[in-house]
Amino acid sequence: MENKFQSKVTLATLIVALGIIYGDIGTSPLYTFKAIIGERQISEVLVLGGVSCVFWTLVLQTTVKYVWLTLKADNQGEGGIFSLYSLVRRYGKKIVIPTMLGAAALLADGIITPAVSVTSAIEGLGMIDGVKHVAVVPIVIAVISLVFFLQRFGTQKVGKAFGPVMLVWFCVLFALGLGQIVHYPMVVRALNPYYAYELLYLYPHGFWLLGAVFLCTTGAEALYSDLGHCGRENVRITWGFVKVCLIVNYLGQAAWLLHQGNPMLEGRNPFFEIMPTWFLLPGIIIATLAAIVASQALISGSFTLINEAINLNFWQRVAIKQPTETKGQIYIPSVNNLLWGGCVLVVFYFQTSSKMEAAYGLAITIAMMMTTFLLSFFLVYKLKWNKILVFTLLLTFAIIEISFFIANLVKFHDGGYITVFVGGLFFAVMYISYFGRKINTRYTKFTDLGKFANKIVELSNDMDIPKYTTHLIYLTKADRRDQIETKIIKSIFDKKPKRADVYWFFHINRTGYPYTLDYEVSELIDDKVIKIVLNIGFRVQPRTELYFEKIIDDLIANKELNLHLRNNGSTKYNPTIDYKFILMEKYLSVENEFALKEGIILNSYFFLKRFAQKDEDAFGLDRNDVVVEHIPLIYQPVKAINLERNKHC
Repeated sequence: MENKFQSKVTLATLIVALGIIYGDIGTSPLYTFKAIIGERQISEVLVLGGVSCVFWTLVLQTTVKYVWLTLKADNQGEGGIFSLYSLVRRYGKKIVIPTMLGAAALLADGIITPAVSVTSAIEGLGMIDGVKHVAVVPIVIAVISLVFFLQRFGTQKVGKAFGPVMLVWFCVLFALGLGQIVHYPMVVRALNPYYAYELLYLYPHGFWLLGAVFLCTTGAEALYSDLGHCGRENVRITWGFVKVCLIVNYLGQAAWLLHQGNPMLEGRNPFFEIMPTWFLLPGIIIATLAAIVASQALISGSFTLINEAINLNFWQRVAIKQPTETKGQIYIPSVNNLLWGGCVLVVFYFQTSSKMEAAYGLAITIAMMMTTFLLSFFLVYKLKWNKILVFTLLLTFAIIEISFFIANLVKFHDGGYITVFVGGLFFAVMYISYFGRKINTRYTKFTDLGKFANKIVELSNDMDIPKYTTHLIYLTKADRRDQIETKIIKSIFDKKPKRADVYWFFHINRTGYPYTLDYEVSELIDDKVIKIVLNIGFRVQPRTELYFEKIIDDLIANKELNLHLRNNGSTKYNPTIDYKFILMEKYLSVENEFALKEGIILNSYFFLKRFAQKDEDAFGLDRNDVVVEHIPLIYQPVKAINLERNKHC
């Protein structure tokens, strides 16, 4: 169920939606038509066919698939590929790979989005007398670096301006396009799908122009990913306005191209050409601000994506900060630095927006195909739609997206290999993190906690054993009330047994919902052995130590826990609770003999863990109250040791 903000539709929520969602797709007129025309001779077939393809792409791919269909797949108001995966993962074991591919492609192609948007905007300076020869690359890098630098302070205040900025931007798009259409109204005939057919099948090599046409809808995934920030109705209403502004601007660029009297574009950008000379500088400033909004949306979306990946075990744990009190607004330093480095390298490598456009879009087609695949599971199993209808829709979008993918393949040699390579790295990290953890968990042995209940009580009451702590807390993966890991039992009854007054076993259960936060209590032995299940949503950052103190307070207030907690303290000298968290950290034992695949996954998994966030930080624990015990993971022990005594000695 969507929250109150997401459910209501007001002028304020609509303007906020404009600022959050439409940065990427809203700045596509800066470069889409320029990419379609390229260095080709301007002709009616090319121009009208190009704008017709853009129009029907926005209708079918963006409006029908994303705004109408995919927005139905909201997970308590949240969207995005991981939210969709959480809704359907129980219906198929093989959907995990498409989810990884889609998420990795989004992250990879996202690296080029700020670069191409900001560069396209700044290049408009070349049309102004006096600054035609200004160096574009340093300005672009300065703008991009500033945007990434400001992430650490949060974007709540700056974000309030995003909505009005995008409102002005779309009004500018509409006005510029309408000014050209008024002079050349016959351009609206391009909305006839025949012109798209004529371009794709009759124009020489017309099919391959789909790679450039696709640029008009690269931001469509954001309409779903940012669902949780705005709500379904706000997205659908604002999209009607945004789509009209985009189409009018594309038609305006087409009208100018057909009547500007030059057979070649010669490196000019039709977007800036349709601007009045007096409006060039303000227009470039507004375009740059819109590009910054697009960059911000990408960065925030990447933070959210990685945070969800961590909580769903698709990514190694990394430090996550919350710069403001705004729910859901997070900052991930490592991801911020990674994206910044990638964007700067892209700008240095390509230098111009034209070269970036040639490489842009290849990876995002993969993300869209994966979303379509997951969506089919949602429609069949969650909405219970007729399978024939779902198959028909799936086939339609598959034909469209596979066509875009094939057309984008030619971009591989033009720089698309960069996003494919980066996407491959992201996919490798997700694959290793997910399956390495599964193998790790598979070889975790569990035992019946009840078998050791009496022995634990005996240890707790044995005054000959030095007291380790008042409350001993273990984090456990055992989701059953009566089970515990064998390694935890060994830890308690170690060579130096850990005597405590109360033994706690915490199990963190990641739910399929975004913001769940509650707990369940099971007292296996009154005031002695207690099992806690923390139900935490996949968008919530754990704060286990704070949760423990809150649970203690609740149990005391409800008179469910009395022993050793007089005045909420352990001794009369110190009112604070005396407790220790025990974390069990595995390492690969030298006793292992691996099969090739498992060996690569596990060695890579433990290699990545070296760079990951420590468990105590990831679970929200104070290092002063945490003891980390290192235990070997024996996956495939050596079967035989050929060791013989030297008889000649």
